[in-house]
Amino acid sequence: MANLSIKDVPETLAEALRQRAARNHRSLQGELMAIIERAAGDDIAADVQPAGSPATARRGAAVRRGWKTIEQIAQEHRLRFPEPIRGGPLAVDIIREDRDSR
Repeated sequence: MANLSIKDVPETLAEALRQRAARNHRSLQGELMAIIERAAGDDIAADVQPAGSPATARRGAAVRRGWKTIEQIAQEHRLRFPEPIRGGPLAVDIIREDRDSR
């Protein structure tokens, strides 16, 4: 794997990237990788998830790591499983409440 480096990044831009990474629940490195993958286009996505994998077959497209927020995943889960099994709180709500209490 190649190592890349960007020098002389303005502090305001670096801080904006750190905040974006935090919002997406990623490390700065993970956020930068997601941005680069998106910028490089669909050719990269095919390399991230092999074409014959079960995930690709289910969705009919390449899968990209780290592209969904927790809210998007929770919404997809709610659509697939509209009612909580035992009627209790959803795990995402428990995690969000714990995170927001800090």
